[in-house]
Amino acid sequence: MIQSMTGFGKAIGQTSGKKITVEIRSLNSKGLDLNARIAPIFREKELDIRKMVGAAVKRGKVDINIYAEVTGIESAASINMELAKAYLAQLEVLGRETDSSGDLIATVMRMPDVMGSSKSELSKEEWTFLQGLIGEALEKLESFRKQEGDSIAKDYEERLVAIEESMAGIAPHEEARLTAVRERLMKGLEGVEVDSNRYEQEVIFYIEKLDINEEKVRLANHLKYFRETMQEANSGKKLGFIAQEMGREINTLGSKSNYAPMQQHVVQMKDELEKIKEQVGNTL
Repeated sequence: MIQSMTGFGKAIGQTSGKKITVEIRSLNSKGLDLNARIAPIFREKELDIRKMVGAAVKRGKVDINIYAEVTGIESAASINMELAKAYLAQLEVLGRETDSSGDLIATVMRMPDVMGSSKSELSKEEWTFLQGLIGEALEKLESFRKQEGDSIAKDYEERLVAIEESMAGIAPHEEARLTAVRERLMKGLEGVEVDSNRYEQEVIFYIEKLDINEEKVRLANHLKYFRETMQEANSGKKLGFIAQEMGREINTLGSKSNYAPMQQHVVQMKDELEKIKEQVGNTL
């Protein structure tokens, strides 16, 4: 079944004293457009993350957000003892020479590079854990896309039925249109002597050119093919091509009809087709 390109998936987990959050959001796009905001500790794996997400989402404008929040002692900041001692010694000398006092420890803790991370490299376990979270977020994204896809499929079916009803509404007017064409031609020849046999042949030829049965058959086939293609995965582009072919047949029906009651049904078909095309733009 079809899926929407719009979706959202989120996964949260905790490992090695870190709370990790993965968010993946997708919108419609002609191709695959990945944007990533990744916590520094995972940045070395950005290419692998992009490949993993890209292989799963196929198409769409996709935003990947990965956050890491320190929650445990393993990843807590540590004190650079040697640097802190050096700062403290200098501050003590400065205090004696200037006859000033204060909380030297608090001052030292604010000095550059005194506080550092005790663990800044990504471990194999953390990478494996992150991959699991990304997989979970992608599953939720796909579930969201499928739900949206079901809504799109329902909308497609309503539009297809409306086009079929409009096409059926043309049939009762076809005989009246031919009568109107004959009368219009006769009125144009009032007062002119013509060969009745030759005139009848010309009328028949003209009416044959206005015949719309082939267009109706082709349009019906396109509607059937559209429904069949809706059952396929990743069929958005294909549905777009079928919609273009439907548009050609509807336009030809409009140009051949040349009769107000029939034109009204053609306009209805065009309106429904435009709504289908709008949804095709958001179909994976």
